[in-house]
Amino acid sequence: MQPITYHPDGVAGVKRRVKMTEQPKELKKLAAITSDLEFTADLRTKAIEQLGTIGSHEALLILLDIVANERLTTKERELALEQARKIVKSSPQ
Repeated sequence: MQPITYHPDGVAGVKRRVKMTEQPKELKKLAAITSDLEFTADLRTKAIEQLGTIGSHEALLILLDIVANERLTTKERELALEQARKIVKSSPQ
């Protein structure tokens, strides 16, 4: 399986290859950012977008948890749902 390419800091043009062994660690970090209300909404939004870019099954599950998190803003939850839809649509059938 090929490594997944995504933008680690939301900076256009800066990409990093993540090996499958590194992916769970990155996903845990992103999941923690999205659920921590101490972070700004902008940072949580970027983390949600990165989860959508990763596009794995694990990222999809995290995004669905974000959708269910009633403490987050409606905008963040809607973005998570949008990113989850993109993953489902892009997955092979």
